[in-house]
Amino acid sequence: MSGFLPDEPNAEVRVSPNFGPRRDTPRPDMIVLHYTGMGTGAGAEAWLCDPASEVSSHYLVHEDGRVVQMVRESDRAWHAGKSSWFGRTDINSCSVGIEIVNPGHSLGYPGFPKRQINAVIGLCLGIVGRHSIPSHRVLAHSDVAPGRKIDPGEKFPWRALFEAGVGHLVPAAPIRRSAVLKAGDAGTDVEALQSMLTLYGYGVEITGGFDRQTEIVVEAFQRHFRPRRVDGVADSSTIRTLQRLLASVTVIAAK
Repeated sequence: MSGFLPDEPNAEVRVSPNFGPRRDTPRPDMIVLHYTGMGTGAGAEAWLCDPASEVSSHYLVHEDGRVVQMVRESDRAWHAGKSSWFGRTDINSCSVGIEIVNPGHSLGYPGFPKRQINAVIGLCLGIVGRHSIPSHRVLAHSDVAPGRKIDPGEKFPWRALFEAGVGHLVPAAPIRRSAVLKAGDAGTDVEALQSMLTLYGYGVEITGGFDRQTEIVVEAFQRHFRPRRVDGVADSSTIRTLQRLLASVTVIAAK
């Protein structure tokens, strides 16, 4: 017995008991992408449907491209944990969570198969269409929970999604020898960096001091938008890529 009809027409259904009503919002306006970080897809699927785990997601995408829906999009799945974006801390209530089967960094972190990514793209396009989700609100778990989470990681092919019409991306500025902002620095340049990260949505306090939280957020930004080097150092490539993203969001909003 399936329990509900899937929102995504081609999805299988396996109901998770780990969900509740959305709070203060009638529908999602964000997609959060995760990797499972477990040895097998079957194990991850079972865990997300186990009441003892107290975790779930709306969807699970297996390596062979199979899509399993576990929670209705109208309901609040328990996937994001402690997280924030634009100051909002109940990310579960405003998002659709998609778990992508991949063992993750602690278990070798292989690449994502093409058929799996094609399934993720198709799934995201459906969700975006059903809920009018803006491109810049298709995010990584590491974006909304920097430091605590690093998934889906620097190997995740955000460009393939973007080229298919999912998510927000700009060409990363070239990595060159340049002056950098790093841990321990302070001043107006650090304050400007923190302000830009905050304007994009990241949770970082604007203090003018390059503290550990700023370093963690820079790493999260790099992991998504400048994955060739993830080191928490704000070089010119990182800063220019962030400036391009903000300019691009302004253009999108003006249309």
